[in-house]
Amino acid sequence: MLRNMKQATILGPMLKGQDILVLLRLVDEPNGWTVRSVGEPLGLDPAGIHRALKRLEEARLVDRERQRINRSNVEEFLIHGLKYQFPIQQGGLIRGMATAWAAPPLDGELAPVNEPPPVWPDPKGKVRGVALEPLHENAPSVARKDPRLAERLTLIDAIRLGNGRIRTLAAKLLSKSLRASNSR
Repeated sequence: MLRNMKQATILGPMLKGQDILVLLRLVDEPNGWTVRSVGEPLGLDPAGIHRALKRLEEARLVDRERQRINRSNVEEFLIHGLKYQFPIQQGGLIRGMATAWAAPPLDGELAPVNEPPPVWPDPKGKVRGVALEPLHENAPSVARKDPRLAERLTLIDAIRLGNGRIRTLAAKLLSKSLRASNSR
């Protein structure tokens, strides 16, 4: 039993996709947050928000008592660690919402390619492309309502999916976005 406890401590918390949505929402909450202020825009229930905050705190990304995020840890995790915790799951051609380099802000930065773009499966989507499983099933609906969060999610997908050049550009833009919210 002691050996299992040591392994759990070494491995740390296992984050879920909804935790990343919550984390990205907290980036833009400069004056603290409430469970309602975080959960409503994301379409998540209060119990799910509480569990997400607990996991994020265990991962040292959030300080729930002071209602702050650890910005340097968040940036490091999103750019360097997230792609290992949430590897890309691709599917076939489907209608959906463009992501990664096929969506803002990267779509205007890169030369167009002759391949189907990565998309989140979404019945309201307008783009046909290669299905890419989003971090959470609510990502497409949340992205439609919140352009800043949508950009961060697509940059994260570009880091998870792209080649070295795309990952570098996406990381630079994500860092800039995270720091811009810090100055608000």
